[in-house]
Amino acid sequence: MDNQKPTILIVDDEDKERRVISLGLKSNYNVLLAQNGKQAVELINNNRVHLILTDFNMPEMDGLELLRWAKENYKTIPVIIMTAFGSIENAVDAMKMGAHDYITKPIKIDELKAVIEKSLQFGKLLEENLSLKEKIKKYEGFNEIITINPQMKSLIELIGQVAQTPATILIEGESGTGKMLFARAVHYLSSRADNQFIEINCGAIPHDLLESELFGHERGAFTGAVNMKKGKFELANGGTLFLDEIGELPLDLQVKLLHVLENQKFTRVGGTQFITTNVRIVAATNKNLKSEVEKGNFRKDLFYRLRVVYLRIPPLRERKEDIPLLIDHFLKKYSNLSRSENLVVVEKARKILQKYDWPGNIRELENVMQQSIIFSADGRIAPENLPEEVLAAYKDESNSEEEYIPLTKDELQQEKKKRTESIIDELEYKFLIKLLNSTQGNVTRASEISGYDRRQIQNLLSKHNIDAEKFRK
Repeated sequence: MDNQKPTILIVDDEDKERRVISLGLKSNYNVLLAQNGKQAVELINNNRVHLILTDFNMPEMDGLELLRWAKENYKTIPVIIMTAFGSIENAVDAMKMGAHDYITKPIKIDELKAVIEKSLQFGKLLEENLSLKEKIKKYEGFNEIITINPQMKSLIELIGQVAQTPATILIEGESGTGKMLFARAVHYLSSRADNQFIEINCGAIPHDLLESELFGHERGAFTGAVNMKKGKFELANGGTLFLDEIGELPLDLQVKLLHVLENQKFTRVGGTQFITTNVRIVAATNKNLKSEVEKGNFRKDLFYRLRVVYLRIPPLRERKEDIPLLIDHFLKKYSNLSRSENLVVVEKARKILQKYDWPGNIRELENVMQQSIIFSADGRIAPENLPEEVLAAYKDESNSEEEYIPLTKDELQQEKKKRTESIIDELEYKFLIKLLNSTQGNVTRASEISGYDRRQIQNLLSKHNIDAEKFRK
């Protein structure tokens, strides 16, 4: 059987009909033959079938029963129904049940080939769509990249573009910004998603053990090496290796890592035999690696080898428009921690959370939300439920701000206008967030509820740089 050709299963209880169609198709396709649905099921279960071409009326298991079985068990295999000219209603019934197309007897081979090609393209699209859905479903963490920030949205789009390439990726960002989420997104949206995603924190393992963790060791390589051990590079073969805190990697191991990246082979500690590897490298650091290169702490050649694609994840203080979304996300995520069904963050607490600079970024916000939910007895998260460091920062900021007092009539008018616009802007923003949350990002529904027409809602969304798509469930 030619693996380059699609495989067509012809199902018909008339031997002559099967042979005629087979002769007309075998130059373009691999052909399998079955005289009824029961035989067809056995062939489909034991072969890679790309398309089913089946008669309608057959003994033991007819075409409709076969179609029903195929849709339940092999959703991406398109089914074409063959039917007599006087029984078109059978074909219509089959189409309602999921058949992709039908063709009337007597069969014209050229016409059949055109229908088959169209159906094969449809089957290919179904497979690709199902595969993408499975990848996204498998990678549940991708849903936790919550943002309306333009820079973050650009990063997400970039991931979609580079995930399918073999390019090495360097992610820079402060601790808690979500570097791991982005690394996993790269893996699960790539062609390597069915293989291993292996991670290692280069700063959390002692220097004398790090080489063994990365490359493995042979039995007897050092004291305590009683068995051979595979390293992360070997375990990640065919998949993705995430090197977290790559800036902590010692210089001697940087040399060996560079060699592996350039030659795709390495030796275990204490070994002499080269082991080939095929891994996609995603590295991350909370340091400025370019600055580390200038200081002599990181090799320039390795830096450029890792930095084929560069992502900088902005800290939360640079994307404060995401804080309300993240607050609502964590409220839902940790609602099971509350003794109340009506979990809410009061306005004053929201203002404090919005003002705080979040040195620990999203990880810190998530921890604060968990704590606050636990400490709120009635489900209302108020300022007194927030950690002292968050409250202290808000108090310090409030005390340090000198209120501007105008001196002249013109200055007073300008200040009144400025403060009014600021209050309106903040209210409009919160209004839109609440509206989109309640309608799950449906702008038409938001228009109906709010009383604004669709164009006005879209203008407001544009004014506040809010993407309604981010609110869709």
